[in-house]
Amino acid sequence: MSWTDKETPVSELKERVAAFARERDWEQFHTLKNLSVALAGEAAELMEPFQWLEGDRCKALLQDSAKREAIEDELADVVIYALQFANRGGIDLALAIDRKMAKNALKYPVDLAKGSAEKRG
Repeated sequence: MSWTDKETPVSELKERVAAFARERDWEQFHTLKNLSVALAGEAAELMEPFQWLEGDRCKALLQDSAKREAIEDELADVVIYALQFANRGGIDLALAIDRKMAKNALKYPVDLAKGSAEKRG
């Protein structure tokens, strides 16, 4: 099995994360509240290397292999907690993303949103 974005369905990622927790008897701790708090903590850890940097300096972090690996690890932690949240909440992640993208398309039509970072009600 090749574990790449191109080759790995979301369902396989969800099952791998669920199996990891199940094998360690961690499901008892994986409440929706605990998972959402853990996800927020990992998101903060992902942001930390970028704090106070702008533009090209942020991109430059990814050119350093050690820093890139640390950033990839934090991003993986965020996604792992999101996948386990979906597992424990019975959420079809692909369906939820598809539905949210459809809402975003209505909220931010290309003709009004292209090239603009302005938030809309």
